[in-house]
Amino acid sequence: MSGSTGRAEVVTEVSADELAALLGTAHAPVLVDVREPDEFEAWAIPGSRNIPLSALESQLTSVMPGGRVVVVCASGQRSARAVGALQAAGVDAASLAGGMSAWAEVYDRAPIEIGPFSVVQLRRRAKGCLSYVVASGGEALVVDPSSDFEHALDVVSQSGWRVTRVVDTHLHADHVSGARALVAATGATLHLSSGDPLRFPYTPLRGGERIGIGDATVQVLATPGHTMGSIVLDLDGRALLTGDTLFVDGVGRPDLADRACEYAEELYTSLQSLLSGRSDDVLVLPAHYGEAVVILPGVPVAMRVGDVRAAVPQIGWDREQFVSWASTRAVARPPSYLEIVRLNAGEATASADEVRALERGPNRCSAS
Repeated sequence: MSGSTGRAEVVTEVSADELAALLGTAHAPVLVDVREPDEFEAWAIPGSRNIPLSALESQLTSVMPGGRVVVVCASGQRSARAVGALQAAGVDAASLAGGMSAWAEVYDRAPIEIGPFSVVQLRRRAKGCLSYVVASGGEALVVDPSSDFEHALDVVSQSGWRVTRVVDTHLHADHVSGARALVAATGATLHLSSGDPLRFPYTPLRGGERIGIGDATVQVLATPGHTMGSIVLDLDGRALLTGDTLFVDGVGRPDLADRACEYAEELYTSLQSLLSGRSDDVLVLPAHYGEAVVILPGVPVAMRVGDVRAAVPQIGWDREQFVSWASTRAVARPPSYLEIVRLNAGEATASADEVRALERGPNRCSAS
C-alpha cells in the first residue's frame, strides 16, 4: 500500500497490481464502485458493489466495518473523495489508484508444467483474456498474444527461451491481437488458420498437422463454430488450448458473424469431435474466462475435461437442443467488435491510443 497527498489530506491508495494480487485470497478487500450505475453495468471488477458517490453518505452504515474497503471509479478522483468520507466514518478504506483505467492494464501470470512443455498463462484481468507461452527445448510458442505482447516477451526473456512460433486460435472480436507485432519483434513464424478472412501473409495451419516446439510437437485441431477458422492446440494429449471454442464456464458464441444457426451447427460438431473419447483428466486451458470464475494468484484458469462436462451441460445436449440454445443467446456483443475484427483481419490500422479505446470493456465472446 502507498499514500498520495491530496489538497487537504493524505488519501490511502492501492495500485491495480496490488489489488489483483489480493483478490481471491484471504486478504481480499471489499470492493465498492462509486461510479454511476450505467458505468458500473457496462464494465466492473467482478465481485464489486455499486454505491454511486452521490449515495455513499446515506449508505455508509451498509459498508462492511472491520474489513478493508477498496473504492473504485473511472480514474481515481471520485474514489479519492469517497475514501475521505469513509475514513472519516472510521472505515479502513483505500482508493484504487488510476481507477478502471489502471485496472485495464493489469496482467498477471500462472505457470504450469504439462508433459514436455513449460506453460505460462498470462491473464489480462480486466478483459478476462488469456494468452499462453508454451516452451520446450528452449523454444517458445506464443498463443493468442494481446496487443500488450511485451508481457509475453518478458516471460520468454526471464526464462531464457526464444520465440519461434506465434499462433492466434481464431480471429478475435473482443481485443486486438498482438500476433503480428510479436512476430515483427522476434522474427518468429506466424501461424493462423486459413478458415478466417485474413489479409496479410502468414503460414496456414490445417487440422491434424503438428508443429514443432523444441523437443516436442503440438497438434492442431480444427474446431469451426465460434469462427470458421477456430482451432484448438493439443499439448501431448494432456492439455487443450481451446481458444474460444470451449471455456471452463461456457462455449464460444456462434453469432458474431451474423450466421448464428450455421455457426452453432459447426460448433456442435466441433465440440463433439473434440471431446468424444477424450479422457476426463485432460486439462482445458481457454482463451477467456467469465466474471463468475474465481481467479487465484499463481493458479491457472483451467479445468479437467470431466469437470467441464459437468460445468457446461450444454455440450452433452443433442444437436437440436444445442443449436437452439447457442444461436439464441441474448448477450451483448463485444464493444467495437466490428472495428476490432477489421484490425485483426488486416483491413484497418489504429494507433495505440485508439486500440486502448476500442478494447475497453469486458469479454463477451462466451455463450454461457
